[in-house]
Amino acid sequence: MLFSKEEKGQGLVEYAFILVLVAIVVLVALLVLGPVIGNTFSLINSSLSKV
Repeated sequence: MLFSKEEKGQGLVEYAFILVLVAIVVLVALLVLGPVIGNTFSLINSSLSKV
């Protein structure tokens, strides 16, 4: 046997850890860029309402 049960469980924990890190990076990016994106959409909306 190449892998034991402990190694399979360890792999799952590593994948879960990577998933959590990616989720944290996405949340931080949204928190930082959220207001900028919101302002851009507001500017586009006001520009389109004038047309």
